[in-house]
Amino acid sequence: MTSTCRVPVARRPLWRWRRNPLRRHSDVVEAWIVLAVWAVALLGGLLAGGAAGTTVHRGFADRRAAIHQVSARLTGNAAAGSPVLTGYDVGKSWVTVRWTDADGTTRTGLAKVLSTARTDSQVRVWVDRADRPVSAPPSQAEVTCQSLATAALVSPLVAAAVWGGGWAVRRRLMRRRLAEWDAEWRRIGPQWRNFSGGKG
Repeated sequence: MTSTCRVPVARRPLWRWRRNPLRRHSDVVEAWIVLAVWAVALLGGLLAGGAAGTTVHRGFADRRAAIHQVSARLTGNAAAGSPVLTGYDVGKSWVTVRWTDADGTTRTGLAKVLSTARTDSQVRVWVDRADRPVSAPPSQAEVTCQSLATAALVSPLVAAAVWGGGWAVRRRLMRRRLAEWDAEWRRIGPQWRNFSGGKG
């Protein structure tokens, strides 16, 4: 009964790190490349995702800081306004509203209000620094959700890009290794055939 010596599966990926007669310099280089790719893919993906999420969050914060709410009154019934047909405000209507800015100037503009609102009803309208009506900013929950979604999208993309670059480097290294093996076999092959009686 013969027995065979097999390297445990768990240890096979580590053979490039241990000294053995079959290990070449290219094997060590490949092991370091694999380690570096995994480290950069994981850390780079997390950092890139965090940076992207922070950028989105900061963008929403800057937009919110550039607008403010004013108290305005409807100049007509909302039922007579133009209905909103798309987006989250379906069911509301575009109605002309009137308000007074910080300088005491009376201004008018279009705003989205509930279709049941009547003339002279008081509403809150978001305006920019030039006192032009703008859309309401997203809520804090929406900002958080958008930031997390952006981070979750960017992280795997960056990690995949790094892994793809590492795969390309390893593929090139493998081609070089095969070329070295071919060159070495051309040098050793004839000697091997002499040792084996021309049968190798």
